[in-house]
Amino acid sequence: MKPMSRTVNNLIKPFLRKIIAVLVIALFAFTLASPVQALNDGQQLVLESWSLVNEGYLNPSKFTQIQWKRLRQVALEKPIDSSEDAYKAIESMLLPIGDPYTRLLRPDDYAAMKASNLGSEINGVGLQLGARAQDGEIVVIAPLEGSPAADAGITSGTVLQSVNGESPKALGLEATAARLRGEIGSQVLVKLKPPLEETKEVALERRVVDLRPVRTRRLRNESHTFGYLRITQFSEGVPEQVEEALEELLEKDVEGLVLDLRNNSGGLVSSGLAVADAFLSGEPIVETRKRDGISDAIPSGAETLYEGPMVTLINGGTASASEILAGALQDNQRSMLIGSRTFGKGLIQSLTTLSDGSGLAVTVAGYLTPSGKDIQGNGIEPDRVLDMPEPLNPGGDEDRWLKDAELLLGADLDRQDIQNIPSEEEAMPPAKEVKANDL
Repeated sequence: MKPMSRTVNNLIKPFLRKIIAVLVIALFAFTLASPVQALNDGQQLVLESWSLVNEGYLNPSKFTQIQWKRLRQVALEKPIDSSEDAYKAIESMLLPIGDPYTRLLRPDDYAAMKASNLGSEINGVGLQLGARAQDGEIVVIAPLEGSPAADAGITSGTVLQSVNGESPKALGLEATAARLRGEIGSQVLVKLKPPLEETKEVALERRVVDLRPVRTRRLRNESHTFGYLRITQFSEGVPEQVEEALEELLEKDVEGLVLDLRNNSGGLVSSGLAVADAFLSGEPIVETRKRDGISDAIPSGAETLYEGPMVTLINGGTASASEILAGALQDNQRSMLIGSRTFGKGLIQSLTTLSDGSGLAVTVAGYLTPSGKDIQGNGIEPDRVLDMPEPLNPGGDEDRWLKDAELLLGADLDRQDIQNIPSEEEAMPPAKEVKANDL
């Protein structure tokens, strides 16, 4: 092919220059006509939430499966003109992750959660809820002691099928909890499916529930005096209350301790770690599994508040931070665990206050006991399983499991006493050495 002639080139160049000039002007005009619009507050909230999850979520491989970046784009393409629009967009974005604990907390729900971790009482029916690992059903971890739920005999593991006709599984944890709260004296209708029982409906009257997270007393029988320490949740201030309770019991010369973690659904991990520190001396408390691997175990301090013999009661309502404590006591052979298998919530959430006062909970790590057992979905098996049915009045006079704990602790002390009794040879005074000059 012959090269294009100089004449043709000279004819085409001015034409090309005109086309390029027209395109540049058109592009400039389009830019002026379509300025980039700033994101409104609702859209900023969506982006803020997406970024927090993107940077911290425990299992980032999940993002590829659900096209995480695409979900952000879809959320922002919808009209977001109010806070409620933003909340719905965030919830839709988080739903495909499939983690009920990574969730948005609307301002009222977020404030209620913080209040329960700080205060001494709540208004409601006293149900502590969790999401069942295998199917996401909302289940009862435990009823709060002295609450309407406890008075109605609602037990750990009960599936909450509806709240005033709404599905808890569809609502999610926080919205379900919000439906259970309300004006004191008002009623809420719940449909329940207890383990191994038929579905039933119960009307619960809302009232003030005194949390009293730490309770203590002396247990006395013919042979021994024990201390009884019950912790129902790890809210702020619990470590100090436990310290005071242990000091009081030690002043009464107790020979052993029954630690009761039944129906303790967790709370602040930091409080649980501080209480573990009261019983362990330099031993590991818990390992955490993060997105970049397993971190070193968190060790306990050198000093302890109580070093004596102890037995720990657990059940299906023992969850989260209380499972950390139970696992640490078991793995370090500090205390025998008795009762039934724990709930199995071994995930750690970070809580972040968003720009509008709502909150975002993001699963950032998982718990492993010092020996490497994964708590999530598995729970902790007690060293000794106690007879069912489980007592419905933990710490009460008719609590068979507490009496079993007393018997085991007493037997352990008696065994130690027998081991410490010297033999006849050890009890005899040493024979006098006879020397020649004594004869």
